[in-house]
Amino acid sequence: VKKILRTHDRQKPLFLYVALQAAHTPLQAPAHLLQRYHSLGNRLRRHYAAMLSGVDEAVGEMVEEMRDQGYYANSVLIYSSDNGGQPLSGGCNWPLRGGKGSYWEGGVRAVGFVHSPLLERKREVSRALIHVSDWYPTLLALAGSPEAEPRRLDGYDVWGAISKGLPCPRTEILFNIDPVSRRPGEVDHRLLAVNGFGIWDTGVRAAIRVGEWKLLTGNVGDGDWVPPQILPGGPQHWQGMEKRQDQRGKSVWLFNITADPYERSDLAEARPEVVKLLLSRIAEYNQTAIPARNPPDDPMADPQLHGGVWTPWLAEKEEESEDGGEPADGHNKKVRFKSCKVCKLRALFKKVGTRLQRSALFF
Repeated sequence: VKKILRTHDRQKPLFLYVALQAAHTPLQAPAHLLQRYHSLGNRLRRHYAAMLSGVDEAVGEMVEEMRDQGYYANSVLIYSSDNGGQPLSGGCNWPLRGGKGSYWEGGVRAVGFVHSPLLERKREVSRALIHVSDWYPTLLALAGSPEAEPRRLDGYDVWGAISKGLPCPRTEILFNIDPVSRRPGEVDHRLLAVNGFGIWDTGVRAAIRVGEWKLLTGNVGDGDWVPPQILPGGPQHWQGMEKRQDQRGKSVWLFNITADPYERSDLAEARPEVVKLLLSRIAEYNQTAIPARNPPDDPMADPQLHGGVWTPWLAEKEEESEDGGEPADGHNKKVRFKSCKVCKLRALFKKVGTRLQRSALFF
């Protein structure tokens, strides 16, 4: 990053995207950062905190370089996360419900901030509805790019909402529609005809936010409230503090997120007219979806089999042409998968062990 800042032509706009490995598994941090949090008895929480301090130091060095190179006065720094914390790995979303991988607020409400000398309002908390897709048109506008055709973008220019406190142009967010969240043939017609009012199959995993309302359908992930993991004894001491069983046998939830950001009061039965409205919006979005193409899991992709790193793992062999020579183009290539029975068993046991751990923590 420093090298780029030192060599870039200052007469041209600069977009710099930095995707730090922290904070993410594997939880690893230098000893001097871990020492700051020696009082935290929970090992995962201690490592997570140290990694965040590492992020702080990295961001600090980048900002200092921006100042030294003369970029700072006309810059916008955006810190944006992709999801909520993972309670199984030191994260904590308390008092929000759920975590990473779920559609509850603890999974989809991510932390972030904007820092810039160009902000008209500083040290303010924005409660505007902002989605990650909004950064693209917002940054284009800040850089002076011609305004893009709104119909071609999912995002909005939200700079006015952030900098001036103006009404945000975004009024809804489709969190996801996951058509492969349920195996083929597991259709329960009641989930469409009764729970979904004939509008939407509520067995499909989906979630949407419209204004102050949020609707969830299907298996939307672990819906517990996990308190801060600061107890030295580990999960067995805090996993029983609070449990919620309202997910069993249900396929529709409705919350007023403005009044109830912790998702404790399900209003699906009390406000069926709102449920129908949001189900209709999900169905409308789904009309533009294309079929998902997810290949099956391949145990040979496990980084543990490749020196602990993610790397290509397929063995490619070009099929010889009929005259014995090399194929004229790439259409005759065949991809052969390496086979390893021990690797497959290892991957299976790892997957089962992870699921057993999650069941022990959340149910």
